[in-house]
Amino acid sequence: MSSSTIRLFRLGSAPKHIEQVLATLAVSLGPFACGLSKGYTSPALASLQLIRNSDFTVSPQEGSWIASLSVLGAFVGGPFGGFFMKFGRKRVLLSVCVPFSFCWLLTVFANSVKVLYCAAFLCGFFSAIILLVTHVYISEIATPSIRGRLGAAVKLSSHLGLLASYCLGAYLDWRRLAMVITAAPLMFLIAAFNVPETPSCLILHGREDSAEKSLQWLRGMNSDISEELSTIQANVRRQCQKTTITNRAFMKRRLIHPLAITCGVMAFQRLCGAHAFSFYAAPLFSTTFNDINPHSAAVVVGIVQLIGATVSGMLVDIIGRLPLLVASSLFMSVALAAFGTYVYIDNTTLQVLSHKYIGTELAKPLLKTELYSRIPIQNSNLDWVPLMCVIVFMLAYSIGVGPISWLLVGELFPLEYRNIGGAIATSVNYACAFIGVKTFVDFQELLGTHGTFWMYSGISILGLIFILLFVPETRGRELAEMESRDIIHA
Repeated sequence: MSSSTIRLFRLGSAPKHIEQVLATLAVSLGPFACGLSKGYTSPALASLQLIRNSDFTVSPQEGSWIASLSVLGAFVGGPFGGFFMKFGRKRVLLSVCVPFSFCWLLTVFANSVKVLYCAAFLCGFFSAIILLVTHVYISEIATPSIRGRLGAAVKLSSHLGLLASYCLGAYLDWRRLAMVITAAPLMFLIAAFNVPETPSCLILHGREDSAEKSLQWLRGMNSDISEELSTIQANVRRQCQKTTITNRAFMKRRLIHPLAITCGVMAFQRLCGAHAFSFYAAPLFSTTFNDINPHSAAVVVGIVQLIGATVSGMLVDIIGRLPLLVASSLFMSVALAAFGTYVYIDNTTLQVLSHKYIGTELAKPLLKTELYSRIPIQNSNLDWVPLMCVIVFMLAYSIGVGPISWLLVGELFPLEYRNIGGAIATSVNYACAFIGVKTFVDFQELLGTHGTFWMYSGISILGLIFILLFVPETRGRELAEMESRDIIHA
């Protein structure tokens, strides 16, 4: 966050940018809390599965449900976020902070897996609302020249939270880690309390005096906002009048096209395998790496995501969204294929060594257990190969597909469809995430780890083709309600 923020302050030290940065930093504590929640699963599952108390054990399948139920909760929370957003972006963000914190208290005092299921679902529910509304909030307060960089702050904050969970999880058990995370939503409540509502939302509700004050604060007290305010007012009124039109061509151009694009990008974002390195980082790395500590590898992944989000924030308004999406998808597919290939070769080596050390009769049963890790592996000095594959993948994902798919939600939908469009796109995102998180263990059992990541590589290639064919460039484009020209023409 620091690099992109410093860059914003260097843009002529313009006061109109400073206020927007401050508002963005305040609401970014919400995604930070969501990142803590997302990163919690990996160290928590490793901690829970070490417990030998027969009254409270967590099997791998139960662990997959804990991970996936948070995503299922987000799937349900997306439509609620889109619906309640019409009552005010800021109001919605403030209203979910205390319930979100309560969910983590529920985790702290959980005495059964079922309680963890409930807490995971509710945490995902509130996370989806916060992420959706935060993206829309930032897109509506930002000027086009820095909107991409400010939008990237959301993913950057989320990655900071993810990294913090990984680091803390290396030293705290699952209860103590949940106790620390309980404070994050309350910090968000305090920080976001004094930021203004978005001018577009205020005008939409007929509060034009408040909208003028909000826009003046966001652009700087010495800035002339009369032209921008008049443009927003005229276009919001025009769009509200057009909502009564039932013309199919109008609906198709204003809602269906951006909805198809955002949902497509969201689906490929969630089904490309990124969840495997987030929700299952420690368990996955413990079976992939021979000498590297899995928790240390998970922290490295978190750092790489943070670096990627920072780079994305610096580049998204310079070279554009589309080039980053294309490069991101390309490198992701290559890295995933390479990771799968390494695992395949490593497993083949294990099979050969098991025949050598144990004998043909016991080789196959041995490979199905964790005992194979005790066999002396000749290629243990090659741990850097899968680690580099993971680093390349997460860096590419965090620079392009990860943050930009969310940025498009705030940019492609016009104001009158932003609530419903954002809600549907968010629901599709989390529906695909639920499928991806829940089926990862199943695909591992069916296809093997190598086959699973080859499949993810193929999905990334399909995503690249989709991006090239359908995704438009939005760099420097005004949001619909801020355009000075008549944007709603027949």
